[in-house]
Amino acid sequence: MEWIGAGSLLAWLWLLLGQGFFWRTDVRLPDRRDPDRWPSVAVVVPARDEAAVLPASLPTLLAQKYPGRAEVFLIDDGSTDGTGALARELAAAGGGLPLTVASPGEPEPGWTGKLWAVRHGIALARERTAPEYLLLTDADIAHAPDSLRELVAAARSAGLDLVSQMARLRVATFWERLVVPAFVYFFGQLYPFRWINRPGARTAAAAGGCVLLRNQTAERAGVPEAIRHAVIDDVSLARAVRRAGGTVWLGLADRVTSVRPYPRLAELWRMVSRSAYAQLRHHPLLLLGTVLGLALVYLAPPAALLAGLATGTPVVAALGGAAWAVMCGTYLPMLRYYRQPPWAAPLLPFTALLYLLMTVDSAVQHYRGRGAAWKGRTYGAP
Repeated sequence: MEWIGAGSLLAWLWLLLGQGFFWRTDVRLPDRRDPDRWPSVAVVVPARDEAAVLPASLPTLLAQKYPGRAEVFLIDDGSTDGTGALARELAAAGGGLPLTVASPGEPEPGWTGKLWAVRHGIALARERTAPEYLLLTDADIAHAPDSLRELVAAARSAGLDLVSQMARLRVATFWERLVVPAFVYFFGQLYPFRWINRPGARTAAAAGGCVLLRNQTAERAGVPEAIRHAVIDDVSLARAVRRAGGTVWLGLADRVTSVRPYPRLAELWRMVSRSAYAQLRHHPLLLLGTVLGLALVYLAPPAALLAGLATGTPVVAALGGAAWAVMCGTYLPMLRYYRQPPWAAPLLPFTALLYLLMTVDSAVQHYRGRGAAWKGRTYGAP
């Protein structure tokens, strides 16, 4: 047990100092200034059965205080709950930016539903407005009135082709408090924001809820056709932009929020498990390595501490306790960002165990032929 505790502590010391300081939460929009001329923007919103959240999100897009020309395109992806009609009603009642609601029909083979809707929205926007930028945002994302202005100013000031903000997710119920901050923490561990934002970096990722993309770069990168099959479309989008020579920036949001509730563990489980195995490229060896890695990094510290105390082995207890302490210390900034109490940090091993089980379940569903299931559609490996 001693070597397991030592290995876990060494892993945490490396993560603390050598993984792009992933645990810090101070990566915000870069310094920005108003451009001499505000470029035109098309806001593309793919929506499938989003009537429950649309009243809290769409009016915030229509109310954007943007000095240039902007138009919203909501693409109703085969909804059965009146999403399209509700969007028109909200626009008629609230006014603001022009809104176009359209439906692309069922996706062609090889396309995910969301990207098929995004394709239709981008094509429609290019035909009608020839925008200089595209804001790709989900139907459950609410934006502060100056969100679009700040995104464009940041992109122009820093010469960025893609600017993405990870929306602040909802944390209201017990399960949301337990799982959601860890979700963003784990994402940052996989894709350290500082690495992504370095010029010439190889690491690339974005947060699909809020992506401002230069239209010319999207055309050069062949987006969205080049990523039409991607289940994890935001990471694939950033990689396509970087392959095309574009500059990418990703950070945490202060005034872009998700209004989608995940009141029960079952909803959170589906959110994670639908794409977890796709993240591992559907490879059994990567799954095995992930399970072993999660066990060593997150489960071994408390196990070593308890085993050392139970067997009277102070070295094992000290190694496990030190690793657990470093783990908690790296989690505290994310808890503060989500306004959660610091005593929740020691619960991270339990949350990691849940994520381990969700990942295994994602693989099981894949081999049962259910793949990445979402809103009535199932996607297998491309």
